[in-house]
Amino acid sequence: MIKLSCLCGQSRVEIHKRPDFVHECNCKLCRNSGALWGYFHPSEVAVEGATKGYSRDDKEDPAAEMRFCANCGATTHFVLTTSAQAKFGNVQMGVNLRLADAGDLAGIELRYPDGAGWDGESPFGYLREPHIL
Repeated sequence: MIKLSCLCGQSRVEIHKRPDFVHECNCKLCRNSGALWGYFHPSEVAVEGATKGYSRDDKEDPAAEMRFCANCGATTHFVLTTSAQAKFGNVQMGVNLRLADAGDLAGIELRYPDGAGWDGESPFGYLREPHIL
């Protein structure tokens, strides 16, 4: 189990398994939130404490709602929006693994998807070769 916490400790996330890989996406939303994403089924993640949500307004139908600590503002995770859940099911959420201790991520592959160039439909392209944390 990996335990994460925002800066002030009021929002906490527990992951019941290690991710298969981690994404450092270059899209504006991910860059500006400072996130390093691990992807999980919602049943594998427990979130405690108050969080606020934000869905980007530069997309007509955003697929993700970013969640952040209601007190310190640290990005903790994302959930799929209602429209994305209707299309795909509630099958994925992302956890900001920048909040994890480095030792908890040792040996996991870090990938660099080109989210800025992604069309939202096709698979991600990657900017460079992955490396192991």
